[in-house]
Amino acid sequence: MKNFFDNTEIAFQLKSDSELERAYFLFKMIAHQPLVRIGTAVTNFAIKAHLPVDGLIRATVFDHFCGGVSELDCMKTVDALYTAGVCSVLDYSVEGKETEEQFDAVVARTLKLIDFVNEKEAIPYAVFKPTAMGRFDLYVKVGTGEKLTSEEKEEWERIVFRFDTVCKKAYELNVALLIDAEESWMQIAADDIVEEMMRKYNKEKPVVYNTLQLYRWDRLDYLKELHKRAKEEGYIIGMKFVRGAYMEKENDRAEEMGYATPICASKKETDDNFNNAVHYIMEHLDTMHLFLGTHNEDSTMLVLNIMEEKGIAKNDSRVWFGQLYGMSDHISYNLAHKAYNVAKYLPFGPVRDVMPYLIRRAEENTSVAGQTTRELSLLSAERKRRKL
Repeated sequence: MKNFFDNTEIAFQLKSDSELERAYFLFKMIAHQPLVRIGTAVTNFAIKAHLPVDGLIRATVFDHFCGGVSELDCMKTVDALYTAGVCSVLDYSVEGKETEEQFDAVVARTLKLIDFVNEKEAIPYAVFKPTAMGRFDLYVKVGTGEKLTSEEKEEWERIVFRFDTVCKKAYELNVALLIDAEESWMQIAADDIVEEMMRKYNKEKPVVYNTLQLYRWDRLDYLKELHKRAKEEGYIIGMKFVRGAYMEKENDRAEEMGYATPICASKKETDDNFNNAVHYIMEHLDTMHLFLGTHNEDSTMLVLNIMEEKGIAKNDSRVWFGQLYGMSDHISYNLAHKAYNVAKYLPFGPVRDVMPYLIRRAEENTSVAGQTTRELSLLSAERKRRKL
């Protein structure tokens, strides 16, 4: 399986020459940390000052990393991806909402999205973030076992009800639902709700998927405990694996508040933790299904090798691979070309509202050693192949 991911003709088959050049330019920019910092500051200022920058943002970073401003706007991209055997997960990437009206609006939008997914073979999953359904600080309070006021108890019940409304709809329409993970100090309460939803709706097959951030050293133990409970109570686990996206925030908070960081001590420890979790879930596919959300070639190869050893069909519905739109096309398209189950996370939403997500993506790319370098080397190889 050597050079499995190196075929750039397959990797960039959907990119026109101008889109390839734009991608090369963007990753060149992202490779320079000072430029990312300056670009981020300027963009934030322009948006807060209501300067007319939407067109510029849309033509560059937005169109590279996002599917569109609405579900319908994404359809052209969804259909194009599907011609190459790559599915899509529409992710309404608007962050930082705080009011009950905003949370209810997200529920309405997610229900609409589930209807949409139900009708579209190219979109196998729906997705949402726990903090899109309720206040961050309340998750923290519930997770740490603090006493709630009567108003907060009612507010928490509304959050659980929102989860249940969405999960019930997904169950009724037989649509799989990915629930993202967030910061560790709010995740305890989110995990508890998601487990409750699994207990309720994952009896025959996994409808509800939680997310495991494996840069956290405690997550494999959590998975094993959850698995034990699931076997005892007779439900199936759906789990998305990621490394994680809040590392600096996690380490800074732990240092500031004087507790041991939940993050693995090194890149190698994170990789080992991730791969150990992969081995564990692949041993128990009878009771657990995996959505492998990774841009790491070694972790992807590990799953491919285990599938081959165990005689698991490439398109077995218990194993899916996922990458973010605009990144790691060499993994997504080469997997799809070999008939594995692949989905791209396709963020969408109004340009200004999606900027916090895009800024985090750019910062994440600069902090992941080797990620941007690998993207650039593949884009360079394809430019050379096309004689651009």
